[in-house]
Amino acid sequence: MSKIETRGLSLFYGNFQALIDVNVQIKEKMITALIGPSGCGKSTFLRTLNRMNDLIDGIRITGEVLIDGENIYGNRTDLVLLRKKVGMVFQRPNSFPLSVFDNVAYGPRIHGSKNKAELEDIVEESLRHVELWDILKDKLDHSALNLSLEQQQRLCIARLVAVTPEVVLMDEPCSALDPVATSKVEELMAELKKQYTILIVTHNMQQAARVSDRTGFMLLGKLLEYGETRQVFTNPKEKKTEEYITGRYG
Repeated sequence: MSKIETRGLSLFYGNFQALIDVNVQIKEKMITALIGPSGCGKSTFLRTLNRMNDLIDGIRITGEVLIDGENIYGNRTDLVLLRKKVGMVFQRPNSFPLSVFDNVAYGPRIHGSKNKAELEDIVEESLRHVELWDILKDKLDHSALNLSLEQQQRLCIARLVAVTPEVVLMDEPCSALDPVATSKVEELMAELKKQYTILIVTHNMQQAARVSDRTGFMLLGKLLEYGETRQVFTNPKEKKTEEYITGRYG
């Protein structure tokens, strides 16, 4: 069974249809990249997977989004638990104006972890996951805002990992980073997919080709093509996919 499946998923901002009948199956513990020109619905689609679009007025959604076989748009969905299970990393690091320790411990505390020793173990393990522990273990009481952008982005991923999600959504996670920092985050993604199902929105074709197992090409709200990354990039089935990948538009 797929980790995530959408069936006839459409989304409307008022009278504007941003997603059009999206049907896709996303496998567990793989990296899936979403590519396509600006405004094609990539980030909107990503936000349907943890119902972040619910926070926008005038949104209407039809169809189904199934995670582990359950429709997350059903009436019984607990949004707090959903967003614990399906976490999100944004374009720019959104570190809290707190210490490194308190940034990572924030989620576990919200979900009921109060024991100091337990929180210390969670923080250490989470920072080790993103290869920041050795760098920051003596700076846990320092402000997270003093870290480099790349370290802050890693810290945001550690904050996500601390609440033990199953799915990690990444919306242009390297757009604010330089090439060296981008390479480090890409290496981290490869490690994280051993435990998590990862979806990444990117405008960087080379990045999609490097890090992802499967790629979806979106255009004007439709998922035009979806398949193994190698196939999509070397032998796309749709002419529009080939034109986009080869830089003829977008």
